Amino acid sequence: MTAQDASVSAPEALSRPVRIAVLAGLTLVVAAIAVGLYLAPIDWAAAPDEIATGLASRGFWTAVAVGLFAQIVDGALGMAYGVTSTTFLLSTGVPPAAASASVHIAEIFTTGFSGLSHWKLGNVNVRLFRRLLIPGVVGAVTGAFVVTSIDGDILKPFIAAYLLLIGVYIIIKAFKTIRIRTEPPTYIAPLGLAGGFVDAVGGGGWGPVVTTSLVGGGQDPRTTIGSVNAAEFFLAITSGFSFALLGGFTHWTTIAGLVFGGIFAAPLAALLVKKLPTRVLMITVGVLITTLSLFNLYKALA
Repeated sequence: MTAQDASVSAPEALSRPVRIAVLAGLTLVVAAIAVGLYLAPIDWAAAPDEIATGLASRGFWTAVAVGLFAQIVDGALGMAYGVTSTTFLLSTGVPPAAASASVHIAEIFTTGFSGLSHWKLGNVNVRLFRRLLIPGVVGAVTGAFVVTSIDGDILKPFIAAYLLLIGVYIIIKAFKTIRIRTEPPTYIAPLGLAGGFVDAVGGGGWGPVVTTSLVGGGQDPRTTIGSVNAAEFFLAITSGFSFALLGGFTHWTTIAGLVFGGIFAAPLAALLVKKLPTRVLMITVGVLITTLSLFNLYKALA
């Protein structure tokens, strides 16, 4: 087997188990949403008016704008959708658990398209994907349990501080010179566990923590980004299921807005990538996240 064969997956060989896993995951999410709706019954006679009101609300269109911008960032950098979305949502007053739940349920759609594209283009390192998947899922479930079990007002300053550190980390990484290494890393499982946990608790961080750590450590950027994005889809399914089951199906306008905004972002992201250097994008996103996190931290501690 050549180095290229060892590094990059054969999508055809894994297409059937991937399809089965995706179908099973989506079924779990639908089942969890159904349980959440059962536990919080809806007045179906009033549902059309509630939907119309929700789609016309400021919260929905704010989420559309957030989803649009966050997906542009993610499409341009290969990360930071969750961090960007959650930072903005927290600044508008959405509780931490609801913000993280909304982002992860919306990410099922956005990461699904992204992960499928990477599979088809052969950007996924199978070994790296497998080593990240299980620890990442375990971390995501643990994080979802923690964030839904603790009062949001207690968590807000910690999450804001975490997002502040991520913003600074992205800025620092923008100025780092990356050297590609051929030897495989030995810290994949702990990194996946930590990345999944902070992603669920903070509403984002899988990409900034896992991708930047691996690429910063010298791993090939193309297969690293592809593998991390492919694993993120399964984390989004797991987190979406966990949040829907533990916290119920709430803030549907925020979820719908994030999905709606993200749908239109892909071509804009492609255009932005062509026009702006990656370093400029990383600095811009890092400064934005840092500034908003400082504002959120000030509000939480005031």
